[in-house]
Amino acid sequence: MATDWAADVRKYAPKATDEHIKGIVRHCGIALQKADSSLVSCSDKAETDRVKNGFMKKKLALTDDDATLQASIDAVCAQMKASKRKNRVTFYYLLAERHGKLDLFG
Repeated sequence: MATDWAADVRKYAPKATDEHIKGIVRHCGIALQKADSSLVSCSDKAETDRVKNGFMKKKLALTDDDATLQASIDAVCAQMKASKRKNRVTFYYLLAERHGKLDLFG
């Protein structure tokens, strides 16, 4: 899959650095190899729970309650609403940026 992750991230975060984007791509790893797993479905509760528990709590080490974390996910879903294909790299970048955790990826 030849996806230009940086171009997609910069649609929403024009000042995104290549270093942070590459770090998130490395974190996502094998999930980016299949079209379905490279996307985030905002309408799928199991998917948003995976983002909340696997990325936000484990990788970003956020300790906020689930409602607060879900509010962040909902905000990113709203921000990316115009895009039918919500790339995981972009979604994760926006969450990390929102919580001041981009340095984990650079």
